Amino acid sequence: MEGESTALKKNLIEWRFSQYPKYILLPIDENHDQIRSNIKNVVFSEVTPRPLERNIRLVCVSEDALVNILDMDPEIANREEFAEFIAGRKLPYGALPVAHRLGERWQIQLKGSGQTPYSRVHDGRAVLRSTLREMIASEACHFLGVPTTRSAGLVVSDEAIVRDVYFTGNPRRERAAVLLRLSPCWFRFGSLEILARNGELAVLRQLADFIIKEHFPDILLTDENRFIRLFSEVAHRTLDLVAKWQGLGFTHGLLNTDNMSILGLTLDYGPFGFVDSYDGGFVANCSDGEGRYSLSKQPDVVVWNIGQLANALKPLLTSSQQVHMSHILKSLDTYSKNKILETFLMKVGLKEERWGDEQLIEKLLDMMQKTGADFSSSFRQLAELEPSEMVSEVKLADKWSLKRLSSHASWGCWLDQYRERLEKEAVDASSVGLFEDERRRRMLSVNPVYVPRNWLMHEAIVDAEKDDFQKVIILRMRLFGDGYPAPGDFKALPLRQIIQFMDEVRFLLNVLRRPFDVQPEAEARGFSSQPPQWAYALKISCSS
Repeated sequence: MEGESTALKKNLIEWRFSQYPKYILLPIDENHDQIRSNIKNVVFSEVTPRPLERNIRLVCVSEDALVNILDMDPEIANREEFAEFIAGRKLPYGALPVAHRLGERWQIQLKGSGQTPYSRVHDGRAVLRSTLREMIASEACHFLGVPTTRSAGLVVSDEAIVRDVYFTGNPRRERAAVLLRLSPCWFRFGSLEILARNGELAVLRQLADFIIKEHFPDILLTDENRFIRLFSEVAHRTLDLVAKWQGLGFTHGLLNTDNMSILGLTLDYGPFGFVDSYDGGFVANCSDGEGRYSLSKQPDVVVWNIGQLANALKPLLTSSQQVHMSHILKSLDTYSKNKILETFLMKVGLKEERWGDEQLIEKLLDMMQKTGADFSSSFRQLAELEPSEMVSEVKLADKWSLKRLSSHASWGCWLDQYRERLEKEAVDASSVGLFEDERRRRMLSVNPVYVPRNWLMHEAIVDAEKDDFQKVIILRMRLFGDGYPAPGDFKALPLRQIIQFMDEVRFLLNVLRRPFDVQPEAEARGFSSQPPQWAYALKISCSS
């Protein structure tokens, strides 16, 4: 989408897509009757959204995405036509709805808007549970500094969708939802793989050149080594992304090549999770019984996926270029390990890698795992105390996770090593005091207070699924005082006004816009406290 001016648009008459989206230059199948197995030599298929119909209402929006990506005034979210747009009932001028063959400009997708030739399920629908998780997590990751697709808005209807959440043979009815999500590009590793596998090499070359032209302007189309340069750039961007994931304890949960963005973005939030009590074997997806996509295995899985991208590009390369590609592949494990170590050194306030640093970080994570200390909170609380205070029972009293970590028999020994390592880096500072201030500043800027934990999202989802307006209105009256209707009056409100009080979701989204800042109301709700006991038993699947 491109804005025609800097003025924010307040309705869909003023707002429009770019008249000529660049992807119309790629092969698009216009035969709506084709089935998946019959489609050849195309990148997209043209489809028309199947709108939601029954009692559509807006659950939430991202004001940041509306304003800074779509050039929309946040007031547009109060218009009925905006909900209809997300629901697939109203397409703005210039829209060319397409489905990717695998199931600055930004491209819009309506996730859950109906079946396509590539739908893995028969109805092409999504449910409130999964779309709300993606809405919250993708926006949270953006503000955490993780490259990601974005979410602009979410609507729900009373249309019933049947899903077997845990694949146990016990399906249940859930409500259909559509998520308006955004990305500069929706191409995945699989976009190239499918063409190479089917021998559609002319389209493969066309797509690779298109990706270079539109998304990698530093690579010249006249460069005979352009596909090698593309591969190298994608590979290193992707490993940079994984280092960000590891540093936040984020586990994607389903890292097949169709879920790997060609731009190195976090894509297709499904059975993801942020680890609570640290465990390198943490598995976000309850269907992953073998732990293939566990937290500690993510880097290796991603390197393997990059190898599949290399295989897809090989038909476009000369023999000497293939040798060059093999050298790049051999270097990726080392690059990934170094990038992850660099990320963790920043988390403990260090800038320069020195001998022994890898063991320092490994020992810290090992102590976290053995004591059951919380990953996010431990690093944050390390930033909030001086090293000399980390053995004081008084200072540790209100640092619930660090206190647990300090129960490890090797805690004092590790602290001595950590202090010694800090002193080595402080030598170049003008004073130890200034270095300590810098250490804490650096650590507070990379260790969040709040991440979208499963239990926080679960509570938001439960309230959204209940449409528990009365509870929310009472809460708002308590928090914000006068100006809101009495609890008994909420049924008389217009629907749009009622929706404004669905604050469990919206409050969580607002908190996660400033994940590194302590926020009093979030603290009052326990967002950075130890998760409730039931939270550790939550299960997430890839069923949407």
